[in-house]
Amino acid sequence: MISGKFAITLHILTLLTKFPEEYLSSEFLASSMNINPVLVRKEIANLKKHNIVESREGKYGGSRLCKATDAITLDDIFKITFESVTLGYCKNDPNPDCPVGKNINKNLDKLYSNINSNISQKLCEISLLEFTEEF
Repeated sequence: MISGKFAITLHILTLLTKFPEEYLSSEFLASSMNINPVLVRKEIANLKKHNIVESREGKYGGSRLCKATDAITLDDIFKITFESVTLGYCKNDPNPDCPVGKNINKNLDKLYSNINSNISQKLCEISLLEFTEEF
């Protein structure tokens, strides 16, 4: 399902790009998005796992980028945030005796696969550096 994780992660990375020499706290990052710092820390943990950011603890702690912004595509960010986009399925199993019911999920799978391919193709064309130049 679609969530705000991609937007949160991209917001974090944009802020880190704008302050490349500073370790930004989760409180600072969260204040820019007006969200709870716990949500920021979850995404920071995921970014650390994928070697996009580094963090340090303490009074002057926080996170900063450890990878060049021109080497990170929006597709990279998308793929570490989601495995794929899905617009969902009916919560009940469709009727296998119905001509639509027996094929709906298979056809939705094809549709979602095409959507994800199109998203990836577009996001591969945009680096984090290019995106952040808009700000």
